[in-house]
Amino acid sequence: MKTRRDIYQAIADPTRRAILSLLAAGALTPGAIANHFNSSRQTISKHIQILTECELVTQEPGRREIYYHLNPDKLDEIEHWLEQFKRSMESNFDNLENYLREMPRRGGVI
Repeated sequence: MKTRRDIYQAIADPTRRAILSLLAAGALTPGAIANHFNSSRQTISKHIQILTECELVTQEPGRREIYYHLNPDKLDEIEHWLEQFKRSMESNFDNLENYLREMPRRGGVI
């Protein structure tokens, strides 16, 4: 299945993030996922469809139902993207710390 949606749009929605959290504990059927929400099953199915299209979730047919699994490889892609910001922020904090350390002290106050 070709990815048609952006994974960052997918994780922007709190319901979809909650579904990912549920699936982090193990595979679930659509009905089991829907039981955790006050939304209709149709609404939850749409969220699952979006997560599947983004490849954040994979499906595996069981004997009677489909089971959805979290796709950790796609989560690695998100982590890599966030890591860029983390490194940038750490660098900024290091620069600030160095700047403050080099400021002349006046009366014991920086």
